Amino acid sequence: MAETTTTTTARPLKIIAGADSFGCSLKDALVSHLRSLNIDVEDLGTSSYYSIAADVGRRVSSSSSAADTETRGLVACGTGVGVAIFANKFPGVFAATCLSPSDALNARSINNSNVLAVSGMSTSPESAVEILDTWLNTPFKAPCPASESKPWPEEISSFLDNSMNDMPQIGADSVSEESSCSICCLVKNRNLNPIDIIPGGSMKILRESPTSAIVRFKAGSVEPAHHHTFGHDLVVMEGKKSVWNLTKNERFDLVVGDYLFTPAGDVHRVKYYEDTEFFIKWDGKWDMFFDEDLEAAKKAVDQALENEGK
Repeated sequence: MAETTTTTTARPLKIIAGADSFGCSLKDALVSHLRSLNIDVEDLGTSSYYSIAADVGRRVSSSSSAADTETRGLVACGTGVGVAIFANKFPGVFAATCLSPSDALNARSINNSNVLAVSGMSTSPESAVEILDTWLNTPFKAPCPASESKPWPEEISSFLDNSMNDMPQIGADSVSEESSCSICCLVKNRNLNPIDIIPGGSMKILRESPTSAIVRFKAGSVEPAHHHTFGHDLVVMEGKKSVWNLTKNERFDLVVGDYLFTPAGDVHRVKYYEDTEFFIKWDGKWDMFFDEDLEAAKKAVDQALENEGK
C-alpha cells in the first residue's frame, strides 16, 4: 500500500467529497481515511451522480488558486465515470476516474488532477485507499507509468507546464454576454442596494406590482427565521443555499437553476454556502417579519447541519 503519512501539497489541503447511492459506502470509507490523516474534508453527502458531481466540481472550480488552502474533490458513483463527466463541466476542474494506483499516478503527473473519481462497484475500500494515497502524494510531472517511471523529457515537461496555463481557460468564456439568460440581462450593470436588516445581503427591484428583484448574499450569510404577508417564487442564478421551511418542517437545498415557492406566512430560515444570486417575484408590497435574531439563527443552522451530517 502507498505511504499514507504525508502529502506533497505545499498548502493545507481541503477535500470536497460527494457520491451517489452506488458510491456512498466507498466515499464514506475514503472520507474516514482522509480524516485519519488530519485532512480537512467537507462531505456533501449523497445525491444523484450528476448533481453531486456538479456540486463538487462547482466548489473546486470556484476555489482560488491563490488561497491559503488548496481545494480538491473526491467523487464516487457505480463506475466512477458519470461523476467525472459532470465534475468536469466546470472550468479548471480536472477530474479523473482512477481504478488503480497507476491511473492515479498518471492523472496527477500528466493532468494535475484535482478531482479523484472512484468506482463503488469495481473498487474495494482497501484498493481505493491505495488509489487515494497515490493521488494525494503524487506531484505534478512526477515519474509515472506513462513516462516509464522516468523523469519527463524537457520538451514534454515544458508542454505540461504550459498546459497548466492553457487548460483552465477552456470553457471559462464559453457563455458570452449575448447568450446570457433574459433574467441575467435585467440586472447587468445595475448596482444592488444593501439590505440593512440582514448583513451580507443586497437587492435591486426590477419591477413593481407584481414586484420582482435580484437578490445577492455573500457566502456564509444567514437569514434569520422570518415570514412575509405574500408568497414568493425564486430561481437561483448563481451559488448554493439551503432553505428551512420551519412551518412545514422541510429543507430545500438549492443550486443554480433550482426553483422554490414559499407560501405567505410560512416561517423560513436560509443559509448561503457560496456567494449566491437569485431572482425573486412576489405580489404586493415587500415586507419581512423576523421570528428570531441573527445569533439564534446561526446557532440553529449550525445545529441543523451537524444533526444532518452535512
